[in-house]
Amino acid sequence: MLTRGALRAHLLDVRLAGVVATSREVSLRSYRLFAARDPRVLIGIDPERDWGPRELLGLMAERCGVSADPRDVSGQDVIDPDRTLAALDAFADRLAAVAGRRAPVLLGTGHPHRLLGFYVALAEALSAAGCAVLTPAKGRCVDITTRFGLRTHNLDYVRGVALVREPGVGRAGGEPGAHTHSPLPVRVALAAAAEGGGPLPELVIGDHGWACGAGQLGFEAIGPADTDDPALFVGQAEGRVSVAVPLDDAVRSEYYRPLTRYVLNRACLSR
Repeated sequence: MLTRGALRAHLLDVRLAGVVATSREVSLRSYRLFAARDPRVLIGIDPERDWGPRELLGLMAERCGVSADPRDVSGQDVIDPDRTLAALDAFADRLAAVAGRRAPVLLGTGHPHRLLGFYVALAEALSAAGCAVLTPAKGRCVDITTRFGLRTHNLDYVRGVALVREPGVGRAGGEPGAHTHSPLPVRVALAAAAEGGGPLPELVIGDHGWACGAGQLGFEAIGPADTDDPALFVGQAEGRVSVAVPLDDAVRSEYYRPLTRYVLNRACLSR
């Protein structure tokens, strides 16, 4: 049984929290772009109110523990590990609730290189608890705007977890999928589920556009977010994302395993 104290120490040791790899400059730039309603940073959230850079900084200080001082403009950002732990508890509670109802769920990631294993473990545990792990629109094409222009991707599922792949890039070379912030994949998946007359998810678990895109459409959504991803925290503040867990979302994949054990234990989903 992983104790709360041991997990807190792990968060700091591998820099999932504490001083993280995300730079202050990158975070502040994201807040400015969000305030300007740049879709690359909104990632599916349509804010109800005007969020200026200072308001966003205040929100991120409250939810993540970053410095609230706008004069801090360089160096590495900081995440308060106690805020991470509190959010992980809330995350686990939502897993327990959906498992208790044996309700259908949808899981997806825009960070397959880092977070796929985390979501796969959740999908397997929820499936074992009697939840239907949905896989709508498998193989469907999704046109996503990237820094190289518009690129067509294919929606795929790995052990119950959705991701997108570039055409011609398969698993033979060990490529787990493409990195994306886009909300388009979850929109395509949810539309296909609705059109097919099958069950709709009662909970969407994911990062980036998976959480924000689902939450904006009225589905309960939970997921992790870094200090340069204000959209999930705005979504939470405005009631469209149930839980946003502040943590570095780009460390080595094995560093997330203790988090997986912790939330599954708390949710009573460990096997």
